[in-house]
This record gives sequence, structure tokens and C-alpha cells, in this order.
Amino acid sequence: MTVPSLVIMASGRGSNAQAILDRIADGYIPATCAAVITDNPDAYVIERARTAGVPVSVVPFRSFPNREAYEDRLIETICGYDPDLVVLAGYMRILGSGIVRMFAGRMINIHPSLLPAFSGLHAQEQAIRYGVKVAGCTVHFVTEEMDAGPVIIQRTVPVLDGDTGETLAGRILEEEHTALPEAVRLFCEHRLEITGRLVRVLSTEENCPSPQGTGA
Repeated sequence: MTVPSLVIMASGRGSNAQAILDRIADGYIPATCAAVITDNPDAYVIERARTAGVPVSVVPFRSFPNREAYEDRLIETICGYDPDLVVLAGYMRILGSGIVRMFAGRMINIHPSLLPAFSGLHAQEQAIRYGVKVAGCTVHFVTEEMDAGPVIIQRTVPVLDGDTGETLAGRILEEEHTALPEAVRLFCEHRLEITGRLVRVLSTEENCPSPQGTGA
């Protein structure tokens, strides 16, 4: 059986990318990482990838005359690695509909809230301002609507008295480091079945060849 390959896209520190690379290395995720792609030439994720022996492609947005040219190059770069799965692990640019459609059902994202609550930027601060008692993270398939794709995994953390956006973010990030590798593993084991908005996690006995359905 062919081992699935994935591409990780990240813009900053890359701690979620590191969590995936670590779980590939220890055999938890049955896959290979073909590349890390970043839009930020100064991102620390570049160092993480190189330490792990993973190729890096830098596609800086400001090097292109417009968004269309940037996304054309991004599509070319991703397709050059022919991944089975694209993982957005802290990629801070909204992807255009062309990219999303091309990888429908094969692109996942991690977001630091319990979606559909608090989509977009600064989700942790949004949660604190709203006064919720529980926050968390969501791994979901990417669709054309931002932070609105079918949910794969959610993990919760308490919101404590005196929390700031930074302290809550740190607590959520610990859960992200578990949830995202788990979602990647389930995808690579062909255990995610999409039906509309529902993502069903199949048992190992009933796993299917690839994610199916019309929801992503």
C-alpha cells in the first residue's frame, strides 16, 4: 500500500507543524511529509522543517504583483509535491476559492476556537470578551467559507478567571498539538467520511479508500 504524503503550510513559529513532524517520525501518523510551504521567509517553521530533513518552499506574497499571481504560484508549488493531504498549520493567509476547490476534501485547518463560535482572527480574545467558560480548538476540512468547513475533531479547555488572550492561547495550543496530528492520522488511515456537514470517523474495520461525500 502506498504511504500517503502531505504538505504542511505554516506562517510562523510552526509548533503545530512540529507536532505533525514528530508524530510522523515516531510512526503515529502513517505518512510522509513531502514539504513545508510558507509565505514568510523569516518564519521559524523553516528551521523546524530543515532540522527534520523536510524540503521547504517559500512563496512570499509580497513578491507577486497581485493575489491572483501569488495563488497561481502557490497552486503550482503545492501540486509540484503531489500531496494526498494539505495541512494548514497556522497558515495566516486566506486561500482563494481556486485552491480550496482543487483540494476539496484533502485540505484541513486548525483553528483556536470551538467553531462555529469565534471564527477569524484573535479567537481567544473573542472568547474572553464574550465571557464563555469553555474554549478550545477545531480541526476542520477547508471550504470556501472561512472557518466553516465540516468539523473533524474538537478539544476543549476551561476559561479561567484572569485569563488573557495569551494565557488562553497557550492552553488551547497544547490541545492543538494533540488534535491536529490525530486528524491527520485519521485522514491517512482513510477513516474520515464526509456527508454534508457531518464527518464520521470510521472504525479500522470499516475504513474507506478516501474521504467521500459532498460537504467539502
